[in-house]
This record gives sequence, C-alpha cells and structure tokens, in this order.
Amino acid sequence: MIAEDILRHGNVLRAPDKVFTFRELAIATENFSPELLVGEGGFGRVYKGHIKNTNQVVAVKQLDRNGVQGNREFLAEVLTLSLVHHPNLVNLIGYCADGRQRILVYEYMQNGSLDDHLHDLPPDKKPLDWYTRMQIAKGAARGLEYLHDTANPSIIYRDFKISNILLDEMFNPKLSDFGLSKFGPKGGEDHESTRVMETYGYCAPEYAQTGHLTTKSDVYSFGIVFLQIISGRRAVDNSKPADEENLVEWAKPLFKDRSNFKLMVDPLLEGKYPEKGLNQALAIAAMCLQEEASTRPLICDVVNALEYLAMETDEDMSATET
Repeated sequence: MIAEDILRHGNVLRAPDKVFTFRELAIATENFSPELLVGEGGFGRVYKGHIKNTNQVVAVKQLDRNGVQGNREFLAEVLTLSLVHHPNLVNLIGYCADGRQRILVYEYMQNGSLDDHLHDLPPDKKPLDWYTRMQIAKGAARGLEYLHDTANPSIIYRDFKISNILLDEMFNPKLSDFGLSKFGPKGGEDHESTRVMETYGYCAPEYAQTGHLTTKSDVYSFGIVFLQIISGRRAVDNSKPADEENLVEWAKPLFKDRSNFKLMVDPLLEGKYPEKGLNQALAIAAMCLQEEASTRPLICDVVNALEYLAMETDEDMSATET
C-alpha cells in the first residue's frame, strides 16, 4: 500500500497538526456516544466531536481494531493526507495511535455526504437543485484532478463514490477516505497491478477483470458518480427490476438516443434543469463510462467540460416538463 510506496519515494511528509490521546477523543465524543454517531463504514465509525481547548467541531473516525485492513487504511490515510492539500480534499486535523486504537480526526463537514442528499430524503429535506449538483460535480472533479495531475507522485484515489464526497455548509465538496489510494504507475509503466479493492458498482471493468489500475479507473468511477448526481439513482439498487439494478447497464441503451435523456433525470428536480445542460452533462458521463480505458477522457478534460455546466444559474434555467 501507500506506506511502502512513500518510503520508496522518499518524500518529506507534512505532518498533521495534532497527535491526540485516546482520552482527549473520548472526551470530545462523550465516550464515543451513539448519539454522536454520524456515519459507519467497512473500516469503522465516524462521530461528531468537540475539541474543547480549541473550541473546534471535528469528525472523529474510529477504525475497527479487529481488522488488519483498518490499520492499513489508517497508515494510507495519514500518509496520503500528509502529502496533499487542496480545497476539494478533506483536511486531516490529527490522529491517535494509542495502543491498538487507530483514530483519524478531520474537519467537520456540516452537510454530511452527497449520498445523504440524493437518496432516502426525509419529507422536510429539500433536494439539491441542478445548479448545486453541477457545482458539486465540478468540485469533486477538481479534487480528483489534483490527485492525478498535481500531486507528486500522482495518486489514484480508487474509492470515488458518493458517500466519500463530503459537503461543507455551502455545499462545497471535499473528497474523503483515502485508505485505498495508491500511487500512480512509475518507471514508464502504464498501470499499477493490484488486488481489486474498490466498492462494488463503482469499479472500472478493466480493473475488475485484470487488477490493472490507472487514473482512467478513477475517471470511470467519476462517470458513475456524475450519473448518480444527474439521475438520483444508486450505483446498484436491488429494489429495481433486474435490467435496472446496475446503473451503468440501465443507462447504456438510453445514452444512444437523446430523446431518452429526459428519462434519466432525477424526478426530484421536477423538470427544473436546462435541456442543453442536461444533454452536455450526460455526454460527459457517457465519455467517462467508456468500456475501453484508453477512450475515456483525462480528468482535466472533464473539469474543463464541467466549467460551462457549473456556470449555469437558476435564473438562466428554463423549466422543462418531464
């Protein structure tokens, strides 16, 4: 994983601001109170915490002590976020490595994850409008662009999904959860060979079949996320009919005819989107989801394409009946 890669590259790390004791974080989370639990995943639980001496609200991610993978994720996360810094990447404030405890402390993202705003919305929660969705897509793509093109060495995220896109109070997106990230190919190679670890439903076909990992694998995952942003659908939804369970398989025949594009829009938008913007957005998603990795765009090209979409404003949008 990244720990060994960093040693080989010999990079100087930017250490996180703070090394916390377990006691400090237990106090901050009221002894990891279930009432402060804000998220749960394969590697552990995330709590909302309050660091009293700095009066700082934080997210405290306690990794599973019983899993080897949790320790690997801890190392990868600390080391990766020590190397990179960008407005669209979550900020690691500090960590705790007391005994068997492995805990990460991040800035708290007030609006939770993108997943929280696309699926299972409570009646009192307003769905994201088209403009906000395009802004989120652009920001998330910029975070990915930084990892691919600016970070040195380049980093393949390998876990790009809506639950890993966090939103601040202004709905600015930040990528989180770098436990599966890998450095890009070195020494003239065009791919990394690695065990398949990506979330089901987001995995590029060549990576799933061969374990060959490139930045284009991340671009495929971006295509799935962007399609989710547009459609409001899950990457995999077992409650749907068999031919609609997989988002990409559902979308493939619809991509072929522009007259079908209205069928791909989230009903929660209630027809409030620019038709031209929808056509362009789905064209971008389709390019990212090409079966052959070599035919997918670079993420920098995706960012450029999204600039126009994100400039659309509510005032300019014409309501379209679906």
